[in-house]
Amino acid sequence: MDKLQQSLLDAPIIEKEGYHYFVHPISDGVPMLEPALLREIVIRIIRKAQLEDVDKIVTPAAMGIHISTAVSLMTDIPLVVIRKREYGLPGEVPLHQETGYSENQMYINDVTEGDRVLVLDDVLSTGGTLASITTALDDIGADVADVVAVIKKTGPNELEESGIDVKTLINVDVVDGEVVIVDEHGDG
Repeated sequence: MDKLQQSLLDAPIIEKEGYHYFVHPISDGVPMLEPALLREIVIRIIRKAQLEDVDKIVTPAAMGIHISTAVSLMTDIPLVVIRKREYGLPGEVPLHQETGYSENQMYINDVTEGDRVLVLDDVLSTGGTLASITTALDDIGADVADVVAVIKKTGPNELEESGIDVKTLINVDVVDGEVVIVDEHGDG
């Protein structure tokens, strides 16, 4: 059993408004993130993602940053963080992010027409964040080489009907207060 699978099976479960959530270092920043787990995830992303001729890694703040930083360090591909703060820099592009949990304005800087990008995120749940990001990148004229999320929570998501293929490392569900591995190798 790999470290990602074991860490999810060992993840604490909390209940909020009648819904059970797992708490995990990749999706929540707690419990602490062990370097061996991050290293395993980064190696798996590098093996799974389409990285050929990718100019930039694009990730939403905040929980995609640690994963994307590590991938950037290993591949020498520059990193663009989509922020919830507007800076007003030339070329800044706003996008509206809507998930099952929240609604925000986010801002993309440093991605221009013709850039070939890899979109990385921690979790694919409702698909709202990744759908907003890929739409905004398409509007900019960037070429989305690949979209990767570390963990996919089972259930419908906005990307299924959009034709956007999201590769994942592991697919999980929470059943009766426990994490259940649905597909230990993810999609794609």
